[in-house]
This record gives sequence, structure tokens and C-alpha cells, in this order.
Amino acid sequence: MALDIDIAKPEPAPYPDRQAGLESGQGQRPSKGRRKLIPGSRLGGLIIALNLLGLAILIGGALVLNEMRRGLVNAQIDSLTTQGEFIANVIDRAATMGEPVPQLEVDRAAQTLQLLFIPRSQRARLFDADGQELADSYTVSDRVEKRLLPPARKPGTPAPQAHNDPSRPAKEEAARKALQQEVARALKGKPVAGMRLGANGDRVVSVSIPLRHVEAVLGVLTLESGDVDEIIAAERRALLPFIIMAVAVSLASSFLLNQLIAQPVLRLARAADRVRLSRARAIILPDLADREDELGDLTRSLQSMTSALTSRMDAIERFAADVAHEIRNPLTSIRSAVETLDIVSAPAPRAKLMGILKQDVGRLDRLITDISNASRLDAELSRDAPRPIDLPRLLSDLCALYSQSAMSGEASVIMGDAEALENLTISGREGPLSQVFRNLIDNARSFTRPVGDAERQVRIDLRKVGAEARVTIEDDGPGIPPENLETVFERFYTSRPRGAVFGGNSGLGLSIARQIVEAHSGHIWAENRLDEEGQVLGARFNVSLPCLST
Repeated sequence: MALDIDIAKPEPAPYPDRQAGLESGQGQRPSKGRRKLIPGSRLGGLIIALNLLGLAILIGGALVLNEMRRGLVNAQIDSLTTQGEFIANVIDRAATMGEPVPQLEVDRAAQTLQLLFIPRSQRARLFDADGQELADSYTVSDRVEKRLLPPARKPGTPAPQAHNDPSRPAKEEAARKALQQEVARALKGKPVAGMRLGANGDRVVSVSIPLRHVEAVLGVLTLESGDVDEIIAAERRALLPFIIMAVAVSLASSFLLNQLIAQPVLRLARAADRVRLSRARAIILPDLADREDELGDLTRSLQSMTSALTSRMDAIERFAADVAHEIRNPLTSIRSAVETLDIVSAPAPRAKLMGILKQDVGRLDRLITDISNASRLDAELSRDAPRPIDLPRLLSDLCALYSQSAMSGEASVIMGDAEALENLTISGREGPLSQVFRNLIDNARSFTRPVGDAERQVRIDLRKVGAEARVTIEDDGPGIPPENLETVFERFYTSRPRGAVFGGNSGLGLSIARQIVEAHSGHIWAENRLDEEGQVLGARFNVSLPCLST
């Protein structure tokens, strides 16, 4: 069967798997089933987890040590409370009298306090009912404060200046007021325990026990322990391993993120620069493409993109070569006719040469027009957004148009019963799809020639096959040679029927038709109509497009 229609199909891509994936919206490998730390992002979850890990270590360590510190302070308070209650009971029995009025014997109370063992880290003080200090373990005991002497100075060396803390008076005043407030609260008859400032400005654990004789409060015994700072220092020393662990985790996470993100991104940037500078055809980074995270997706997308660009550049190069070849033929014919025209003087041969010139110029004009349309097709498809299309209405309008413009001797175009498919809708671009069906109809009409009185027809049939709408266009022509059922969709393929005008077709129509159909996620193919004996009755072109609704 001879074919000489305006239909075109894009050149096959050198990477068909990747190209097919891009056209179907599946340019990336399917990700393996995996749990992500946060929805949609594997690297994002890793970054958050690593950053939170170091923070969690610090928080956890602080909480643990805070509980330890609170437990130590509470244990110290319990110890001081027990010791204070014991001392208060001893003083009550040894230094109080109740007749006629309950009184506290100050001297005996001081002596009793002196006889009791008070650890070096603790301080005991006795106050009367008015809050006046009666005794102090630091003064009533025989303890001797000792400290090491500084090293001997060399002759002529000036004596070191004593260090005076300018804030010491304020600290001492704040400590005095805190002690007075604690004693005043204890004089109300209830023990008071907690932390406050000591005389030297350090924090101390303090317990104040009321001295009772029957129901009368005769004074207050205060016990304080000054090893709180030692507890805090020990707590800080215990926190040090957690700090070291947090710093180590932060350093490790920084190194890991550098290896997992920064370095691969740098490699991708350098690979892209190589493609740009050395005109490489693709980015090849297999180790990154195998990763199951966002960088792996990005690498596979870049590889697919560069492969698609490579396919497009190869197609453009082949298209340019085909165009040059096709244009050369009419130009050669025109040049030969022009050269012959100068040496031919007879009117009849000159008229024949002029006819050849006109025919070749028309052929060249049609060829250039079809080439221009084919080259703009991709841009037009990308600019026009798909819309719902009533396919039965579109085909009915085309049939009506051909019926109104039909001329004598041309095959008629008829359409099968599509009333049952009135709601068959597809998503696409009406202009390009109309061009597909017009090209197929024109192709079928060009091969359907009247024989005798028999009427020749081009039949259009529409039906739903699964989730697709299938359009079938049949003719009564000589059919297509089996070896050319796929070749007819190649660019510039022409096989003219007998009697057709030479150069009337450019051979781009079927190629363009396939390009448009595949851009709509459809499929187009050709086959022959056969009778029961296997004889060819004509050609049949099938177009399958995904449906939106039925």
C-alpha cells in the first residue's frame, strides 16, 4: 500500500526504558517499601533525628541529675531534721523549766549545744523566743580553724594584696535577712526546711526546729549544712559525660550529613558542569542512583532528564539529516529543469519543464510547511493544557465536515453508531487530536479509489475497550505490506497509490499522528483487513486513548 500523508512519529529514543518512563510520568524507579521518619522525606527525618539525639542526651542527663540533686538535698534535709529534733529534745529536757512560767536557761542550753557533736560541715545556732541569737556552734565549740600557710616570699618580693570581695557586705546582709525570716517562721511553731544563702554567700541546706516546752515555743534551733556547693559540683562533674556524648553525637551527625548530603550534592553539581562544559550526553552516578532517599530520586531524575535531552538531540540531528535529504530531491529537480530550460527552445518541452518547476516548487513549499509544523508540535503540545473532550462529538463533527466538502469521485466518510457512547470523554487537546483523525481520514481516502460503479467508503468506528476509547478508521484500499505496518509511521516515508499526484504528500503525517497520540498517553498502530480466505480488503488504523468517564 502506498502512503504519502502528513503524519509523524518521534524518533525512537536511545534509552527507551527511561524515555517511556518520562512519557508515562514514571521517570523514577519505584521506591522500595520503607518506613520514613517523617512523611515524604527520608533525609529530612534523618537530619531531625540526628539533631534531636544530641539535644535529647543533654536533656535526659540534666533531668536525671536534677532528680539526683533533688534527692540528695531532700536526704540532707531529712538528716538535718532528724538531728535537729534530737538536739531540740535534749535541750528541752536539760535547759528548760516550766514553773511558774516556761523558760529557757540560756547558759545550760549553750553548754548542752557545746557538748553535742556537730560535724564540721554543719553549723548549729540557738535563738530565743524573740529571735535573738543565744548560741552558735562555731563559737561555743573548741574547734580551731586551720589552713595552710602560703609559701615563703623571696627577699624583696612585695607582699600579696588581700583580696576583698566588694559584694561581700551585700551577700552577708542578704544571708542575715534570710536567716531571720526562717527563724521567724519557725517561731510560729512549725519546723522550716529548705535552701538559703549562708553567711559567706554560698547556698546552704537549713532546718529550723522550734524548741517547745509543753505548748510554749521557747526558741528555735537552726541546723545548716554548707556542702550544697559540693553536691552541685559533683552534679556538674556527673553531667560532663553527657555533654561529651552530646558533642560527639553532634560531630558525628555533622560528619554523616556532610557525607550523605553535602558531598553527593557537590558531586551532582560537578557532574552537571561536566555535561555543560564537555558536552557529555548524560549524568552517570550509579552509586547515588541506587540510594533510596531524596538524593537518589534527584540523581535518577537528572539521569532521566539528561537521557531525555540526549534522545531529543539525537532526534533533532536525525530530523535535520532527513530534512536535508528530502529538500535536496526537489532542489535537484528544480536545478536540472532550470539548466535544461536554457537549452530547450521548443514550446512543448519548455511548457513541460515549467510544469515540472511548478510541481517541484509546490512540493518544496508543502514540505517546508509540514517540517515547520512538525518542529513546532512539541511547543504547541506543552503550551495547550489538556481539557475534557467529548470524543463522539469530535468525530461526528469531522464526519459532517467531510460530508459537506466531499467532491465527486472521492470516498465518503461515514461513522458507526456512537449514540451508546455519548458520554465517552477523554482528556486532551482538541486541535492536535483533530489533526490526527484528519490525517488518518485523508490517508484512507487517498487509498480508497472508486472501481466501476461500486461506492468506496472510509469508515470510522468508536468503542470502549476496558478503560480506553478506541477509534478505528478503515479504508477499501490495497492494504499495507506486512513488513511496512510499522515503517509507515517513520518520518518521510511515502508510498503513493497509483494515480496520485507526485509530491502531493511530505511523508510526515503519520509520524506527527503517532507523536500526538503518544503525547496523550495513547497508542496508534496499523493493520490489514482480511476476509475469510486471508485476502486483503483494506487497511485499518487504530487509535487508543485513555478515558475519563463512560
